[in-house]
Amino acid sequence: MVTIVLAVAAPSPIDNAPLLRVLEFGIILLLWLFFMWVVRAVWVEVRPLKRKRRRKDVDPVVDGKRRRQLRLHVIRPDEQSGRVYDIGHEVTVGRAPGCGVPIEYDTYSSSLHARLFRLDGNLWVEDLGSTNGTWVNTVRIDERTKLEKGDLLQVGGTVFEVGR
Repeated sequence: MVTIVLAVAAPSPIDNAPLLRVLEFGIILLLWLFFMWVVRAVWVEVRPLKRKRRRKDVDPVVDGKRRRQLRLHVIRPDEQSGRVYDIGHEVTVGRAPGCGVPIEYDTYSSSLHARLFRLDGNLWVEDLGSTNGTWVNTVRIDERTKLEKGDLLQVGGTVFEVGR
C-alpha cells in the first residue's frame, strides 16, 4: 500500500497595512470635518450682527411737518427677517396675543417681555421682568433705556434694528 501525502501550503498572510492606514486617515479627516462644522455652528450663533445699510425712507409729511416715525425691523431669526413693526406712542413686545409687536414664534421671550414708549419726543425701552432679559446693542438693560436709529434691540431670541 502506497500512501500519497499531498503537501498543502498554508496561505500567506495578506498585508492589510496600507488599507488600514487609509482608513485611519479617513477617520481623522472625518473627525476634523465634524469639529470644524461644530466650530462654524457656534460662530454663527455668537458672532456680532452686521448692520445692513438701508435706503433712506421718505418721511411722511403731516400738517406741513416731517414726521419722525421709528420702526422695528426684524433682523433675526432669518425666517422673520424683513418684517417691520410701526411704533406708536406705546407698544408692548412679547408672546401674548395683545402685544403690539407679537413674537409668538420666539420661545425665549416672555408673554409681556418689554415695553417701548415715547417720552419727550424720544423712544425708550424697558424690560417688564422677563426671564431672559432685554438687550440693547448687546448690553442687558435693567432700567429704561433710550433707543436711537440704528440700535439693535434683542428680545428673547429675536433681534430688531431700530430704523425709519
